[in-house]
Amino acid sequence: MSNIAKAFADGKAFIPFITCGDPDMETTAAVVRAAAENGADLIELGIPFSDPTAEGPVIQGANIRALQAGTTTDRVFDLVRELRKDVTVPMVFMTYANVVFSYGAELFISTCSKIGIDGLILPDLPFEEKEEFLPLCQQYGVDLISLIAPTSENRIAMIAREAEGFIYLVSSLGVTGMRSEIKTDLASIVEVIRENTKIPCAIGFGISTPEQARKMAAISDGAIVGSAIIRLLEQHGKDAPQYVGEYVRSMKGAVVATN
Repeated sequence: MSNIAKAFADGKAFIPFITCGDPDMETTAAVVRAAAENGADLIELGIPFSDPTAEGPVIQGANIRALQAGTTTDRVFDLVRELRKDVTVPMVFMTYANVVFSYGAELFISTCSKIGIDGLILPDLPFEEKEEFLPLCQQYGVDLISLIAPTSENRIAMIAREAEGFIYLVSSLGVTGMRSEIKTDLASIVEVIRENTKIPCAIGFGISTPEQARKMAAISDGAIVGSAIIRLLEQHGKDAPQYVGEYVRSMKGAVVATN
């Protein structure tokens, strides 16, 4: 069983997203530990980038703060090395193709493998161009995680059949951010995914409340939350770990209620 599969082995998964280095690396480490201790099943770590595709103003702001604080890819790698001394939950990077290219794809992906990163999400990498990275990911045992969006339509089955780790189902059109209501017919998309793969499928974009998380987990294998957690970091700064821990516990409780 892959490490990512373990996140979904005991039922519905709750997956928080955290931008590394916002407001600083020490706070990121404390937030990751708080999330893991309070029930996060898998943690997405964002490597900041100056032009983050698909991100709304909240996560854009986190990227800017992290970069201004001196966050680099090497410092993020060091952070993960430190976290892996005691954090056992699966962790994946979410970043951008340019970050991987500029670092050197093989060096980046081989380092992910060495430090205990289980998967890689590149939201700006079209499915048709994944061969740029897929052979290296397979060589080093890092799952290249596919995204499926409401606009994927006749490509859903194809993407699902070739998916690794888990599928990130984008709930809504537009950028990340908290939404009062998610109106996309996600159940029919999940049905097509289920017909074509046994890989778990988690829903992200726009989820911020326990009620939304419960609804999304009821039709999929888990819920992903980013902007609501980044907002806590924005509000509380170095004091955020306690608040993030409490939030993760409440969201995990909502997701588990659908098991």
